[in-house]
Amino acid sequence: MKLSEIATKPKLNKIVLDKEEIVAKYGEALEFFIYDRQPLEVFGRLANAEKENFTDIANLMKDLILDEEGNPVMTEDKQLPFEVLVEAMTKVSEHLGK
Repeated sequence: MKLSEIATKPKLNKIVLDKEEIVAKYGEALEFFIYDRQPLEVFGRLANAEKENFTDIANLMKDLILDEEGNPVMTEDKQLPFEVLVEAMTKVSEHLGK
């Protein structure tokens, strides 16, 4: 098989935050989107992000946590609540690990 046969344009996948505490606080599960394929540079940035430096990882999440149109959810003037960001980061890690 040729590599060109399996190379495709990335597609948005829905990720659901349905942890009991989040559903209780917000009244329903929360959702965001992430591309099913990421550029190699994203994996490099993740590998080089210092685990102790939450800011590095949170900044990387700005590029990964997207709305249904593929736009970043977090911007200079919009941030997620801490508990939602941490759960979203967990889900992103699970998704990228597959």
